[in-house]
Amino acid sequence: MVKKILLAVLIAFSFALNFFAQNVSATASADKSKYLVGDYIYFKIQIEYNKGTNIYAPPVKDTLTSVSVIKREEPVTEEKNGREVTTYNYILSGYDSAGVTIPPIPILYKAANDTAVNTVYTNPVSFTVQTLKVNPNGGIKDVKTPIKIPLDWRLILLWVIIGLIIAAIIYYFYRRYKKKKESMQPVRKEIILPPHVVALNSLRELEDKKLWQQGKIKDYHSEITEIIRRYFEKRFELPALELTTSEAMEMLRGKKESEPIREITYDFLTNADLVKFAKYSPVGSLNEEMLKQAYNIVNKTIRLAPEDKKEEVSDVR
Repeated sequence: MVKKILLAVLIAFSFALNFFAQNVSATASADKSKYLVGDYIYFKIQIEYNKGTNIYAPPVKDTLTSVSVIKREEPVTEEKNGREVTTYNYILSGYDSAGVTIPPIPILYKAANDTAVNTVYTNPVSFTVQTLKVNPNGGIKDVKTPIKIPLDWRLILLWVIIGLIIAAIIYYFYRRYKKKKESMQPVRKEIILPPHVVALNSLRELEDKKLWQQGKIKDYHSEITEIIRRYFEKRFELPALELTTSEAMEMLRGKKESEPIREITYDFLTNADLVKFAKYSPVGSLNEEMLKQAYNIVNKTIRLAPEDKKEEVSDVR
């Protein structure tokens, strides 16, 4: 009889140990009991269970109605007194002022070597969400003036130095790029024509205009004398455009190279003055003679290069 009692006690004790060994507990908590609207509410669920027990994540988002889930962190599992403890942390927030109670949240689990899914519930958690207190009898306060931050001259000086260094670097590379670009461009050489070439080309152009044939006698004589006077300025270095005929002839006498053209130049300038200032109307033969005289004045005073002195130049038409 005693043996039967002891056996029954042992079986009961073993059953009790097995029962408590499979026990799963879940606890919920919040970091405070009072919050302002929009504050972060740090909500935590701790589940304690035996090793080998399979725990399912709490359905927090589906359970909450008065608050919103802002963030769910990854669960953390640690060992405590020979059992596993998994902690789920959440950040919640409430946007209405009210007393909030988070109801018991079901925790599903499956014990080791057991196919059945069991459920354990957390404890309810209550807290208050409230707005800022407003004094209805108080007056409207002005907005606070901006806070003045004192200037740090060392910091300003540092930024100025940095700006100057950057500007110097940019200027250096700009100058370098510009010089490189200029060196790559072909240098254009200005071709300066000799005075006699310029004068002969101008005389040919004047001849092609046929001014005196169109009755533009004064225009013809003004242009032809200007061509010769400009030639004198370049060839003999005389201010011929500003001189009268007598003054020009006087200065030409001082130039030895002008000796072959002095007589023809006097006739040329005198005839031109008669047309321009005395309303003299020359015949066509005189106009042609003026052109020949102009060609002769230029051709007889061409300054030849040493290798060309033996050659004669003739452009008389």
